[in-house]
Amino acid sequence: MLNFDCEGAKIVMIHIGGNPTRYSTLAKKCIVEFKPDLFICGHSHILRIETDKQNKLLFLNPGAAGRHGFHHVRTIVRLKIENAKIFDVQVIELGNRAQLI
Repeated sequence: MLNFDCEGAKIVMIHIGGNPTRYSTLAKKCIVEFKPDLFICGHSHILRIETDKQNKLLFLNPGAAGRHGFHHVRTIVRLKIENAKIFDVQVIELGNRAQLI
Protein backbone atom coordinates (compact mmCIF):
# COMPACT_ATOMS: atom_id res chain seq x y z
CA MET A 1 0.00 0.00 0.00
CA LEU A 2 1.23 3.47 -0.86
CA ASN A 3 -0.18 6.68 0.57
CA PHE A 4 1.11 9.99 -0.79
CA ASP A 5 0.23 13.50 -1.93
CA CYS A 6 0.60 14.66 -5.52
CA GLU A 7 -0.02 18.31 -6.40
CA GLY A 8 -2.27 18.61 -3.35
CA ALA A 9 -4.34 15.47 -4.03
CA LYS A 10 -4.25 12.58 -1.55
CA ILE A 11 -3.62 9.26 -3.28
CA VAL A 12 -3.79 5.69 -2.02
CA MET A 13 -2.50 2.80 -4.15
CA ILE A 14 -3.13 -0.80 -3.18
CA HIS A 15 -2.88 -4.08 -5.06
CA ILE A 16 -6.15 -5.79 -4.12
CA GLY A 17 -8.78 -3.14 -3.43
CA GLY A 18 -12.08 -4.47 -4.69
CA ASN A 19 -14.40 -1.78 -6.01
CA PRO A 20 -16.72 0.92 -4.65
CA THR A 21 -19.56 -1.55 -4.12
CA ARG A 22 -17.29 -4.09 -2.40
CA TYR A 23 -13.93 -2.83 -1.10
CA SER A 24 -11.47 -5.23 0.48
CA THR A 25 -10.98 -4.98 4.25
CA LEU A 26 -7.59 -3.31 3.84
CA ALA A 27 -8.98 -0.89 1.23
CA LYS A 28 -11.79 0.17 3.58
CA LYS A 29 -9.26 0.77 6.35
CA CYS A 30 -7.02 2.86 4.06
CA ILE A 31 -9.95 4.94 2.78
CA VAL A 32 -11.14 5.69 6.32
CA GLU A 33 -7.65 6.44 7.60
CA PHE A 34 -6.23 8.49 4.71
CA LYS A 35 -9.40 9.91 3.08
CA PRO A 36 -7.89 9.88 -0.43
CA ASP A 37 -9.06 11.93 -3.39
CA LEU A 38 -7.83 9.16 -5.71
CA PHE A 39 -7.89 5.43 -4.89
CA ILE A 40 -5.93 3.24 -7.32
CA CYS A 41 -6.00 -0.55 -7.23
CA GLY A 42 -5.45 -3.49 -9.53
CA HIS A 43 -5.37 -7.28 -9.28
CA SER A 44 -8.64 -7.93 -11.13
CA HIS A 45 -7.30 -6.70 -14.51
CA ILE A 46 -10.74 -5.12 -15.04
CA LEU A 47 -10.64 -1.52 -16.23
CA ARG A 48 -12.93 0.57 -14.04
CA ILE A 49 -13.04 4.29 -13.33
CA GLU A 50 -15.85 5.81 -11.31
CA THR A 51 -16.66 8.41 -8.73
CA ASP A 52 -17.27 6.93 -5.29
CA LYS A 53 -19.72 9.50 -3.95
CA GLN A 54 -19.98 7.86 -0.53
CA ASN A 55 -16.23 8.17 0.11
CA LYS A 56 -15.76 11.31 -2.01
CA LEU A 57 -12.98 9.89 -4.18
CA LEU A 58 -12.16 8.82 -7.70
CA PHE A 59 -11.82 5.03 -7.94
CA LEU A 60 -9.41 3.82 -10.60
CA ASN A 61 -8.44 0.33 -11.70
CA PRO A 62 -6.31 0.76 -14.84
CA GLY A 63 -6.98 -2.73 -16.12
CA ALA A 64 -3.83 -4.55 -17.21
CA ALA A 65 -0.98 -3.72 -19.55
CA GLY A 66 0.53 -7.21 -19.52
CA ARG A 67 -0.15 -10.40 -21.42
CA HIS A 68 -1.19 -12.58 -18.47
CA GLY A 69 -4.70 -12.61 -17.04
CA PHE A 70 -8.32 -12.69 -18.15
CA HIS A 71 -8.40 -9.34 -19.93
CA HIS A 72 -8.59 -9.20 -23.73
CA VAL A 73 -7.34 -5.66 -24.32
CA ARG A 74 -4.24 -4.26 -22.60
CA THR A 75 -4.93 -0.86 -21.02
CA ILE A 76 -3.29 1.90 -19.03
CA VAL A 77 -4.73 5.13 -17.65
CA ARG A 78 -3.21 8.60 -17.88
CA LEU A 79 -4.48 11.56 -15.88
CA LYS A 80 -3.45 15.01 -14.76
CA ILE A 81 -3.38 16.43 -11.24
CA GLU A 82 -3.02 20.12 -10.56
CA ASN A 83 -3.93 22.12 -7.47
CA ALA A 84 -5.57 19.02 -5.94
CA LYS A 85 -7.83 18.65 -9.00
CA ILE A 86 -7.83 15.38 -10.97
CA PHE A 87 -8.73 15.84 -14.64
CA ASP A 88 -8.13 14.69 -18.23
CA VAL A 89 -8.49 11.03 -17.28
CA GLN A 90 -7.71 8.99 -20.40
CA VAL A 91 -7.85 5.27 -21.06
CA ILE A 92 -5.14 4.18 -23.48
CA GLU A 93 -5.57 0.84 -25.22
CA LEU A 94 -2.33 -0.99 -25.98
CA GLY A 95 -3.88 -3.63 -28.23
CA ASN A 96 -4.97 -7.21 -27.88
CA ARG A 97 -3.37 -9.16 -25.04
CA ALA A 98 -2.10 -11.82 -27.44
CA GLN A 99 -0.42 -9.37 -29.86
CA LEU A 100 3.18 -8.25 -29.70
CA ILE A 101 3.84 -4.66 -28.62
